[in-house]
Amino acid sequence: MTIKLSHAEAEDRIAKLRELINDYRYHYHVLDESTMSEAAADSLKHELSQLEEAYPDLVTPDSPTQRVAGRPLDKFEKVTHESRMISLADVFSEEEIKDWVSRNQKLDSSKFEYFTDIKMDGLACSLHYENGILKRAVTRGDGLVGEDVTMNVRTIENVPLKLRGENIPEKLEARGEIVIFKADFEKLNEAQIAAGEKPFANPRNLAAGSIRQLDPKIAASRPLKFIAYDLVTPNLETNQAAYEALRSFGFQTSKQDKVFKTIEGVFNEIKHLDETRGSLPFNTDGMVIKINNRVVFQKLGIVGKTPRAAVAFKFPAEETTTKVRDIVISIGRTGAATPVAILDPVVVAGSTVRHASLHNADEIARLDVRIGDTVIIYKAGDIIPQVKEVLKTLRPKDAEPFNYEQALKLQYPELEFERPAGEVVYRVKGETPELVLKRAIEYYASKPALNIEGLGEKNVAALIDAGLVHSIADLYRLKPEKVAKLERFAEISAHNLIDALTASKTAPLGKFITALGIRHVGAQTAIVLANKFHSIENLKNATEEDLLEIPDIGKIVAESILAYFADEDNLKLLDELNELGVKPTYEDLKDAPLAGKSYIISGTLESGGREEAEDKLRALGATITKSVTKTTTALIVGDKPGKSKTDKAAKLGIPVIDEREYLKLIEA
Repeated sequence: MTIKLSHAEAEDRIAKLRELINDYRYHYHVLDESTMSEAAADSLKHELSQLEEAYPDLVTPDSPTQRVAGRPLDKFEKVTHESRMISLADVFSEEEIKDWVSRNQKLDSSKFEYFTDIKMDGLACSLHYENGILKRAVTRGDGLVGEDVTMNVRTIENVPLKLRGENIPEKLEARGEIVIFKADFEKLNEAQIAAGEKPFANPRNLAAGSIRQLDPKIAASRPLKFIAYDLVTPNLETNQAAYEALRSFGFQTSKQDKVFKTIEGVFNEIKHLDETRGSLPFNTDGMVIKINNRVVFQKLGIVGKTPRAAVAFKFPAEETTTKVRDIVISIGRTGAATPVAILDPVVVAGSTVRHASLHNADEIARLDVRIGDTVIIYKAGDIIPQVKEVLKTLRPKDAEPFNYEQALKLQYPELEFERPAGEVVYRVKGETPELVLKRAIEYYASKPALNIEGLGEKNVAALIDAGLVHSIADLYRLKPEKVAKLERFAEISAHNLIDALTASKTAPLGKFITALGIRHVGAQTAIVLANKFHSIENLKNATEEDLLEIPDIGKIVAESILAYFADEDNLKLLDELNELGVKPTYEDLKDAPLAGKSYIISGTLESGGREEAEDKLRALGATITKSVTKTTTALIVGDKPGKSKTDKAAKLGIPVIDEREYLKLIEA
């Protein structure tokens, strides 16, 4: 197209094109109507792009052409929410809903009207507008502080860059869920498979992962949608009015919102949605119930992190069948031994499931679950699903009853366990939860792991004994002013500790895996796992077959890794760490100077400790082993090396180098 318009004519044409394109987008996304064909809309967008290219001074941030941002970011900025992004308490029955109503009526005797909407399964996000123009998009984060993801959210087609209508408020905050519709997800996976790529696990994870990408072009390539569920500013009288305003300003909602005069109407809506939710275009696991009047809503207040005036009803769990491949036992942060079934991977409620909780020895006996059994599993709001029933008619003839105490001895031969009187859980003998936590944090901060300065044995004990730390995640919630009040700290040392913890958030992936304290996974195995999987998410989803493909990882180590990532406490910890900004980094060292070479160190080095030397070698791509083999590149010896190692090196013809040669090696 040749541009032959004057500047004034172009300005007028551009304004009309933007209005027409935005009107098409509003009708298409919000009203589910089509005012023209997609091809016609694309033609208008193309003309607008050409005009803006010819008259760049007429480009504005709210133009439909400005959705795709430019270069990737280095990191996301942290943003404090103007008002907390709250979570909702879950309820699972009509009785629990009645109890919720009763509790609220004791605090406010007015007659309640109820507002309901489907509960979306995506990534919560807050959009901020000034004078009708999108200025910032922020993730939920921990509810108080989120991440600025404006560049990515601008790429979402149904997000208004400029609000519609009249009487646009000077400031507006809309909250909602970023999701991928089921049909779009299926098309995306079909394309992945056709390209020979691994299909994505589920829409929720893909939506969240897309928004957390530093390169906005990745978000732009995904079929993301923003579904609004709350208008924070301006604060209107009812939730129903807020939804109507959201739609009038150009936001898409779920179209499932309704108002009921009685709680019985809410119960009928729950039944209706439970029967029809499979036909909805998006995944859902429940329904949100709110008191419609927002004055009453605010008056009732918040308890902990949840408002009194709203709850999330969870639909009955989805079920499916699968086979039990193995039963492994995980040692949790309190020293409790928890059994987990390793399953043939199966999709439940939109996500791939590989583990199911078996709770304790009594539950295994009650279910009579055995390795090789076909079982019914279900999800009911837990991170990992549960085993509902064993289909014994499908049981293999050679399936034997699970011997819990024998399994403990086989999986943890170096530990003793006891089952205290009156308890159903086996625990590590002689260990208290506080002692287990202290050891876990000491190891997390140790030199082989994250090497966090200021977290030695006595300081760890001081933090835990003072009640400042109840889990590893709490380390990243520490405030310097509170730490400084402890006997072992002062203002400078407290700030130094916080700085060291902040630095540890982006530690190398191998170091982070080491720090988790997975049994049988030392520093070198952690490096191997990092090189294989490249992220904690990939390692978490690894199957036994994936792990056994790795040289030097046998069944015991594989089971230990599977057990760690099947433990609900561990999964919650990893989620908390991620929300607190702990994001380990992976660096591909396949082309590093010492890649493919293997070393072992024996004796004392004057230039530093052995762990420091091993870290320097690993940073150059080398592998560190514990014993001399025919594949060892060289034995590095310091003062008083082990005779058995030097003798074996001589026998196998392995080169022996001294500290001087080692220093040349790492400086080359």
